[in-house]
Amino acid sequence: MPESIKTLPLVFDEPRKAKKPPRHLADLTAAERKAAVESAGLPGYRARQVSHHYFSRLVDDPGEMTDLPADLRAPLAAALLPELLTPMHTLEADGGTTRKTLWKLHDGALVESVLMRYPGRVTICVSSQAGCGMACPFCATGQGGLQRSMSTGEIIEQVLAGARSLARGEIPGGPGRVSNVVFMGMGEPMANYKAVIESVRRMTEPAPDGLGMSARGITVSTVGLVPRMLQLAEEGIAVTLALSLHAPDDELRNELVPINTRWSVHEAVAAAWNYAKVTKRRVSVEYALIKDINDQAWRADLLGDVLRSYGDWGWVHVNLIPLNPTPGSKWTASRPEDEREFVRRLELKGISTTVRDTRGREIDGACGQLAATTAAT
Repeated sequence: MPESIKTLPLVFDEPRKAKKPPRHLADLTAAERKAAVESAGLPGYRARQVSHHYFSRLVDDPGEMTDLPADLRAPLAAALLPELLTPMHTLEADGGTTRKTLWKLHDGALVESVLMRYPGRVTICVSSQAGCGMACPFCATGQGGLQRSMSTGEIIEQVLAGARSLARGEIPGGPGRVSNVVFMGMGEPMANYKAVIESVRRMTEPAPDGLGMSARGITVSTVGLVPRMLQLAEEGIAVTLALSLHAPDDELRNELVPINTRWSVHEAVAAAWNYAKVTKRRVSVEYALIKDINDQAWRADLLGDVLRSYGDWGWVHVNLIPLNPTPGSKWTASRPEDEREFVRRLELKGISTTVRDTRGREIDGACGQLAATTAAT
């Protein structure tokens, strides 16, 4: 058993006095947008025009909405497109194909998103909360606690900001489009369930009501909020579910992922297997390899046995993550030989396994690092 790890208190609810973000077009359904425009004394059909500019043309400047009367552009923008995110810092790596942005929200809270361009695809990693209440001790975001949950509009704006950068050719490789969105930034997505699901709907709804993305290109992660995992299986939106497991035994996971004291390893894995069974979508099990903590060969064997115990093991894929250490932390990545042995043991069990391609180490790549550094200055 490794050195005892301090378990921080769990916090699920944001501070009660948190001021809600301004209402944004992305927060609303098509019918709600029409009503919002009409309540501002403008023709309802203008809402669809603004939606077209926002989701299809990726326009954020009312002056570019040239099919709208000049005198209506500012009122429509005020009614539907308030500024939600202000860029504070942008850091680049990998020749500019990895771009991490620190955003300030309307109330001063800080969140991060990361755009990663690969050959053939572009992935944006978005935050769903400012901070996180799950208190995982090896996570930079978890160390800072939860400030508040983000709105649907704030989540979508992270995606749109990346999409605009690509469309304008600001990312090396020429103009492009976002193909994948992963909810693996700051926060626990399942603890902000309503806003996250609504943002997924905006991403998948056809233009001009949404971005028209495939649900298969969207990954929603969780540390194991079992009731929400079960609820997600019934939503009818077959996104990829990623379970951040990090340990195959309750004794260690209780310390690494404190929510495990409420829902055990087997309960979380059973909920993930149920999601795969209902949606016919393979689940990803995320496992951060931490030197001398959870990277022992016997834990690889145990992980394989746990996953194989739920029907055909083809329902799951293990994504091993070399830990991106935070400054001053005792947590660090596994030795290469231990990483290779972990992979070998899982593959011997017949479990599909990959090691994540890590990007952004030189730009405070771990979620929460840049926000924590900025907040401290």
